[in-house]
Amino acid sequence: MVSLICTLQDHRDDVNWCAFSASHLATCSGDKTVRIYSTQDFSELSFSPLTGHGYGVHCCRFSACGQFLASCSTDATTVVWSTTTGEIEAVLEHPGRSPVRVCAFSPDSTHLVSGASDGSLALWDFTTKTLSGTAAVSDTTMVACSFSPCGQLFVTGSTYGELRLWDVKLTQLHAEKNAHDLGVTCCCFSPSMLSDSRGMQVYLASCGQDSLLKIWLVSKSSSAGCKVQLQYCLTGQSAPVLSCSYSADGQLLVSGSVDKTVTVYDANRGVLLYTLNQHDRYVTACSCSPVLPLIASGSMDKTVNIWRLEDGHSRHEESSASSSEGRTLAGHSKLLVSDWSEEEVASWLVEEGLEGLVEVFRANNIEGAELLSLTRDTLASELHIESMGLRSKVLRKIEELKSACVCTGVPDEFLCPITRELMRDPVIAADGYSYEREAMESWISTKNRTSPMTNLPLQTTLLTPNRTLKMAIGRWQTSQ
Repeated sequence: MVSLICTLQDHRDDVNWCAFSASHLATCSGDKTVRIYSTQDFSELSFSPLTGHGYGVHCCRFSACGQFLASCSTDATTVVWSTTTGEIEAVLEHPGRSPVRVCAFSPDSTHLVSGASDGSLALWDFTTKTLSGTAAVSDTTMVACSFSPCGQLFVTGSTYGELRLWDVKLTQLHAEKNAHDLGVTCCCFSPSMLSDSRGMQVYLASCGQDSLLKIWLVSKSSSAGCKVQLQYCLTGQSAPVLSCSYSADGQLLVSGSVDKTVTVYDANRGVLLYTLNQHDRYVTACSCSPVLPLIASGSMDKTVNIWRLEDGHSRHEESSASSSEGRTLAGHSKLLVSDWSEEEVASWLVEEGLEGLVEVFRANNIEGAELLSLTRDTLASELHIESMGLRSKVLRKIEELKSACVCTGVPDEFLCPITRELMRDPVIAADGYSYEREAMESWISTKNRTSPMTNLPLQTTLLTPNRTLKMAIGRWQTSQ
């Protein structure tokens, strides 16, 4: 039996990934944040959310010991965080500055792999945080990656539909060219494997846009090299399967789908055990705890559900299930922050536990527009806030505020695909999509001549004002 014990509602955009360590759960989102929770009661840690990324965060993974967390983003970086302090340990810039879609630690945490939208792979020496090597597969986007339990192999999955096996020297060992029609979305190795003097065998799960979850047997020997054989083709979901994860003992396999369900299979027999229906939109992420009978599932409905595998024990009563509810902007939900008065800014400071700054903000006539434009320098030089920790807290709260306001109630077509913020000067790029001018100009200035939406080359960098969209946004703002 599986029961829902907790729903986390802190993210302000699609949840893209969930990851467990022995004591924590990490989630990441299109709202540019990474959040960390204790698995004891699913309370958020004091330094969470982590806000070092400039664009949406696609993937997050814990190191084996749980001391570090890696997250990767459209901003072309993989950031390494300390899970004890929340501080940034390293920022790894992907070669070529292409958006990074996936990352994975080796089991001993000596290696970290990141895969990008241009089909490139970067292998990092995690001890020194330096680049060990690169590889690339042309005309595709890397969206999936997993290390084998021995740490000597890793697999990648791409939008082209193939699975590729690599060793830690970035030598390609095998390519399963048609693993999933229309593209792979996720893959993961089973945590258990068989090995002897002749070689090793381990199961690999993959899922894709073809609405299938597949289980493969990967064999590697000195005599026969690498072989990949299909064992099961699981059809328990009716739409593209976006994520998959093995339980800690390798006995169960969990997947999430566009059909809004989470499924749990017997991984040894390929038999569907449970179908969970609690998300309102696509289930984009799922993860199993390495030490507890818990599953986390993340969705485009901006929530993360925590499920307990009961194994015959009585189901939790609904009244005993804890819930960490996402915060709302009390009294301000229908106003753009830029329209706030000084009193509304003061009210917000009190709500956020920053009442000690109310008089400072009032003395400087800080309204909504000025609030959003505050920087670390202006907090120090103009508002004379001497405490570095307090300045950091204010900036973190402002970033949360921006994410909350642009992702709650704003029509999606009014949000810039790059920043996920309300557009004020929308422009049409050569790919046909509309972006905030400043964000797109910044994107192009980094010598990234590909579309943020399609990853295809832009035929021109000319940006055309989208006056129709600008007027529509103006009308919507007036109606609010």
